Amino acid sequence: MTEAPMEPELEKHMSEYMDPVPEFREGFWQNTAALSIRHMTILWRNKAYVASRVAMTCVMGLIYGSTFYQVDPTNVQVMLGVIFQAAMFMSLSQDSQIPVFMEAREIFYKQRGANFYQTASYVIGYSIALMPPSVFEILIFGSLVYWMCGFVANVGAYFIYLILLVLTNLVLSTWFFALTAMCPNLDIAKPMSSFSIVFIIIFAGFVQPKSQIPDYLVWIYWINPIGWCMRALPVNEYRASKYNVCEYGGVNYCSEFNMNMGEYYLDQFGVPSSKTWLWTGAIFLILFYVLLLALSAYLLEYRRYLAPTNIQLLPKEIEDEVQEGYALASTPTHSDNTNSDTSHDDVMVDVPRREKNFVPVTIAFTDLWYTVPDPTNPKEGLDLLKGINGYATPGTLTALMGSTGAGKTTLMDVIAGRKTEGTIKGKIYLNGHEANDLAIRRATGYCEQMDIHSEASTMREALTFSAFLRQDSSVPDSKKYDTVEECLDLLDMHDVADQIVRGSSQEQMKRLTIGVELAAQPSILFLDEPTSGLDAHSANVIMDGVRKVADCGRTIVCTIHQPSSDVFFLFDHLILLKRGGQSVFVGKLGDRCQKLVKYLEAIPGVKPCPPKQNPATWMLEVIGAGVSSGRARDLDFVDIFSKSEQKRMMDDRLLQPGITTASPDWPEVTFMKKRASKGSTQLYFLMKRFFALYWRTPAFNLTRFAIVLGVAIICGLAFLSVDYSTYSGLMGGVGLVFMSTLFMAMAGFMGTLPVYSNDCAAFYRERAAQTYNSLWYFVATTVVEIPYVLGQCLLFTVIFYPMVGFQGFATAVLYWVHVSLFVLGQMYFAQLLIHAFPSIEVAAVMGALINSIFLLFAGFNPPSSSVPEGYRWLYTIVPQRFSVAILTVIVFCDCPEEPTWNESLSQYENIGSNLGCQPLTEAPITVSHTTVKGFIEGTFSYNYDDRWSNFGYVFAAIFIFRVLSMVSLRYINHTKR
Repeated sequence: MTEAPMEPELEKHMSEYMDPVPEFREGFWQNTAALSIRHMTILWRNKAYVASRVAMTCVMGLIYGSTFYQVDPTNVQVMLGVIFQAAMFMSLSQDSQIPVFMEAREIFYKQRGANFYQTASYVIGYSIALMPPSVFEILIFGSLVYWMCGFVANVGAYFIYLILLVLTNLVLSTWFFALTAMCPNLDIAKPMSSFSIVFIIIFAGFVQPKSQIPDYLVWIYWINPIGWCMRALPVNEYRASKYNVCEYGGVNYCSEFNMNMGEYYLDQFGVPSSKTWLWTGAIFLILFYVLLLALSAYLLEYRRYLAPTNIQLLPKEIEDEVQEGYALASTPTHSDNTNSDTSHDDVMVDVPRREKNFVPVTIAFTDLWYTVPDPTNPKEGLDLLKGINGYATPGTLTALMGSTGAGKTTLMDVIAGRKTEGTIKGKIYLNGHEANDLAIRRATGYCEQMDIHSEASTMREALTFSAFLRQDSSVPDSKKYDTVEECLDLLDMHDVADQIVRGSSQEQMKRLTIGVELAAQPSILFLDEPTSGLDAHSANVIMDGVRKVADCGRTIVCTIHQPSSDVFFLFDHLILLKRGGQSVFVGKLGDRCQKLVKYLEAIPGVKPCPPKQNPATWMLEVIGAGVSSGRARDLDFVDIFSKSEQKRMMDDRLLQPGITTASPDWPEVTFMKKRASKGSTQLYFLMKRFFALYWRTPAFNLTRFAIVLGVAIICGLAFLSVDYSTYSGLMGGVGLVFMSTLFMAMAGFMGTLPVYSNDCAAFYRERAAQTYNSLWYFVATTVVEIPYVLGQCLLFTVIFYPMVGFQGFATAVLYWVHVSLFVLGQMYFAQLLIHAFPSIEVAAVMGALINSIFLLFAGFNPPSSSVPEGYRWLYTIVPQRFSVAILTVIVFCDCPEEPTWNESLSQYENIGSNLGCQPLTEAPITVSHTTVKGFIEGTFSYNYDDRWSNFGYVFAAIFIFRVLSMVSLRYINHTKR
């Protein structure tokens, strides 16, 4: 076939208008600049997080500076300890950003999938946004530490110190950013961050000097960014002209040690003394920073973690019959029965007939006002609801509608008793009797817009949990199980009944939300935007299920925004609000909404509803809540309704018996108990839920067991043949006990934060519904941790204890018990912070702040002898000190009979076989003759005879953490409505 020649004009147009669309609309640098600005804006708007980080930086700078105030440069352990503690603080403070990074990653996945920007633009933009906070933190923290601790008063040395700290801070923040790109979720990222800090700190050259690090692990020392900081900063200090002298403090270092004062003290910790380490350190940190940026970009581009897949606990049963397709329920016909707007016999839905386990209830409200403080003038009130009247009857589906900001959800929260702030005026009735808060909460179910559930439960378990805890204890268990099956039938959930909630689709989650409330057998069911975020078919499925629930005789009240016509036709009754919280229409909708349409069309100036237009869309446009404009917007629909026949009919209906006046046919809704179930039932189901949560969250538990295994092996290999009778070996040993235990506990602490943060939302929802007493929730969260902590610490002790050369089976058992208590205390502390603070980001920052203070005064660095008098009270009360003291003395200070010092021979005699009895060798000239036990007791004030009293203090600290956690659970509620 011969091709016809193309017209030049057509070819020109094709090249001009049909070129391929570029992958990204904007260029690389434009996207990078935009992303930097966006991330800075987002960071600045998170006021609580920013304020907590600023407070943490200032407080810790002052505490570190005052603790190590004007430190003696000849006490090299303390001088390097200042730098080491600063590095630890930076690690913990940057680790607190992981929840922020993880949240930003989810947004990145969506926007990168839509080609909003290049991955490299995102990474570089985010890194630029992190620079100002990093520089600010180092300027504040670093300056306070530098000048208060008495570092060399030299401007050049000061700026080099700041530059190195800023670079280290940026490297650490970028490392944790890359870590969030590697890990599938927060449950793994938080413990892994603690595991990485183990390597960063142990192989930095302070806990274990380079000379003692085995050859097969020394490579970690050379790639460790903190290690380069720990080499460069001491050189910056000790090679200054002030210390580059032979004689200092009456000692001639050149003649005695063949090196000047600065070189001598650097050599004590194996730090090379050449000034070239300053610039090589800075260059390494810059290169490492660039490498981490590249790694982050690669991981975000090529390794994406999407939503978790569904997990089915039981094999899906093979059904004999093919399921029929979806059929939408027909609109019910309407009647004028006294307390029902629907004739149930005419509904075209096959609903199984079951015995009713609930009492039909009519809810009504008159002259409802809701006022909150005016944000622009807190002394003045702002009315969000203005004199609202309405009602909803059994067997009907009532819609609360209006524009955004009209007060739909506000009205529902008020009548459902869920408001925690503001002032409410007016009356609410149940079956014609004025209702109290307990009656409303016990008789109603509330389906929130956000589908919040315990993620590790199955659908069936979630329904069973609600049925057993929210139905009265007098109801037989068999009927409660029947309720669960009824919910599965009504909402068509049998196929997913044994599917774990985590990873379920939005439609499945919405059905579960309705089912959980339905399982409580409420008389009234409130639903807030049940179709939000769903496509048309899913919305139809959900609302069809809601229609079935109403047809069973329950009162349903539902907020909904611009539903499809099919969904809108399912409703019987409408309460329509206008912006400002005022009524525009209250009454029956009629068949295919004809009563509503006739009412609005009868108003002069309102255009008729087009034949094929959705009445819901037309209605909202008419009252000014839609997108169109027209003369109808000038009409005062509130005033028109107040003078209308429709309003008179509503008032008449409200006055009928069983609505706002008592009637013998409609019993008063009363409850004698605050909660439906017994305390033992609540505890049983909460224990069952939390043990299932832990078992079905391998990302949390397997990760922390793997971390424990890794810490044990790495520490064991690092200290495989260390001589603890030498000064450096003993200091490393004490640091080993401190650091290994600390980071096991920190891994548990970091892992606990996301687990309980996720569950807290479900706790607040269930507490609002009076599902259980917070005491039993507290007991369950206390008990569930114990077997896992004991198991992981046993694994750690079995590997770690013999590898590092510690001896004695009885001592090993004690070591396991005390490590377990230390870790358990940190887990409970994490729970306390989650309950006490409004978000996981703030809890992580406050955890970093408080733990930094705890660890500073745990007695390791600074040791007890160097703690200022003004901070002795902190040293006395810090719980970690008691645990570290016990663990240290049982392995290093067991010496039943101490050796005697022979002054004439300058040596010890009658030396026992225990490690604590051995003389300390290779000590600096500032340390006189002593034994291993004597050095620890004199330097750290860890006394062997205090081990049992310290044991009691540890228990007391754990008890205090649990009491504070219980108080937080009981009295703090972070859900503001």
